[in-house]
Amino acid sequence: MFSGIVEETGKVVAIRKEQENIHFTLECSFVNELKIDQSVSHNGVCLTVVDVTDKTYTVTAIQETLIKSNLGLLKVGDEVNLERSMKPDSLLDGHIVQGHVDQTAVCTKVEEVDGSWYYTFEYDPTKGNITVEKGSISVNGVSLTVVNSKDNSFQVAIIPFTYDITNFHNFKEGTVVNLEFDIIGKYIAKIVKQYMDK
Repeated sequence: MFSGIVEETGKVVAIRKEQENIHFTLECSFVNELKIDQSVSHNGVCLTVVDVTDKTYTVTAIQETLIKSNLGLLKVGDEVNLERSMKPDSLLDGHIVQGHVDQTAVCTKVEEVDGSWYYTFEYDPTKGNITVEKGSISVNGVSLTVVNSKDNSFQVAIIPFTYDITNFHNFKEGTVVNLEFDIIGKYIAKIVKQYMDK
């Protein structure tokens, strides 16, 4: 379980394919605090640490994860948003993020407005996911508030701090991002659908 408050970006230093799986090796400042079998969010995807060295750690993404997320597009040198799991006694500063990406979206516009940034994302609405005005959304693992919600798109506003410490500063038109929609909204949407189908 995560909060969507990214700790920092890690750097991909190696990528190794093994059958349908991909092993990603990364560098970050808290490598010496990681343990094998620990969960870490990578661009919003919960992955398990499978190896740790003095300077790097490795996680593995299976085919299902690669299909649903943007991890298969990563290259050596790319920045990845990282967040370790929430502790039971920690404050929930963002919103409940499971680390289970629902689908990807494409950045269609980046606007700088008086020191902050507005990003517009389009996604496939036929997968059953929706946004609502002022609702929560996780974009590449970052907990954000939806503005300008439409049937197949939405915007988010990014403050300078978030811009600096996440990989949002690398986004441009065409960038593919991971989306995790609000878990409460997903339950409500499913309940309503089941009721309407009766």
